[in-house]
Amino acid sequence: MDLFRNTHSLVIGYLLWIFGFTGSHRFYFGKPVTGTIWFLTLGLFGIGWLIDFFLIPGMDREAALRFPAGEIDYNFAWVLLTFLGLFGVHRMYLGKWITGFLYLLTGALLGAGYIYDYWTLNEQVAEKNFVP
Repeated sequence: MDLFRNTHSLVIGYLLWIFGFTGSHRFYFGKPVTGTIWFLTLGLFGIGWLIDFFLIPGMDREAALRFPAGEIDYNFAWVLLTFLGLFGVHRMYLGKWITGFLYLLTGALLGAGYIYDYWTLNEQVAEKNFVP
C-alpha cells in the first residue's frame, strides 16, 4: 500500500470548483469552515471563487499530506456522498451499515446528516484508512 499517494484528485477538485460558489471544492479538500463561508457568501461574492482557481493545486498538495491513503478511496466516497448521500450509500461504503440504513430510511436524517458528512467525510475516511 502506497501511503504517500495523492488521496484527492485535481480533476475532481476543479469540477467541484465550477460549482465553487457552493464551497464544494473546499469541503472536498478538507476545509469545511471556509467551505461554509463560501456557501453562505456565494464564494465570497465570486472573488474568492476566482482566486481559488489558482489555489486548488496547493489545496490538493495539502490534502495529500493531511489525509492518509488506504483501502477507502476519498474520491469515490465523495462522489457517493455528493450524489447518493441522502440514501446513505457513502456510509455503507465506509462500513457504517447501521447509519447507512438509517440515512436510507430518513433521507439522511432529513438532510442534517448529509450536511454533517460534508463537514466530516475526509476525517471519516482517514479514520478508516489509519493503520496503527
